[in-house]
Amino acid sequence: MKSKKPTPQYSPEVRERAVRLVQEHRGEYPSLWAAIESIAPKIGCVPQTLHEWVKKHEIDTGLRDGVTTDERERLKALERENKELRKANEILKLASAFFAQAELDRRLKS
Repeated sequence: MKSKKPTPQYSPEVRERAVRLVQEHRGEYPSLWAAIESIAPKIGCVPQTLHEWVKKHEIDTGLRDGVTTDERERLKALERENKELRKANEILKLASAFFAQAELDRRLKS
């Protein structure tokens, strides 16, 4: 079984700087990908990683369609809350059935 190589973590400052470099020097290259391929090694990441950062930035700033980082975080929080509420509802249903049965048993005994 192959183990995955640990992925280096980049600070938000490094990501912002890398994206800014791509934006500032984009016009000096024939394509966005060419700019990314040139800049990525200077940052110490692979071009695919830098491309993801650029796409994410473009979505977050409205230059590209997609779900923004804030929207994605909000969706995750809502999904977590929904899951918790479903669990709470299930517990309440079981408790309600338990107490209804106890009340029925009490009435039958009297």
